[in-house]
Amino acid sequence: MIVRNLLLEMGYKCYPNAKKILITADGEGSNRSRVRLWKTELQKLADEISRDISVCHFPPGANNWNKIEHRLFSQITKNWRGRPLVSYEVIVNLIKNTATKTGLEVKKELKPQIKNLK
Repeated sequence: MIVRNLLLEMGYKCYPNAKKILITADGEGSNRSRVRLWKTELQKLADEISRDISVCHFPPGANNWNKIEHRLFSQITKNWRGRPLVSYEVIVNLIKNTATKTGLEVKKELKPQIKNLK
């Protein structure tokens, strides 16, 4: 689960004393509010880390309300403009090397199951 990875890699370092976790998620795809697996896995994570997890879903089609996506995706697009996206590794490296003047940095890695796609 991506949330677990983010929490372990960055969350505990940035917010070591946090007692609760708030996740903002889009209202579409595998993390939409009606997907039982999403809820089940979040509950397992909450039990595992002994923290409350709250989720606020954006309505379907309202991703433009997500401030991180607004700030981040425009910078990613600028970073890979004019470059051929010939492999997953190239795409991940271009995303990973994206940063803003205000200090927003991207932490990204290619999952092993995606590396093996042909």
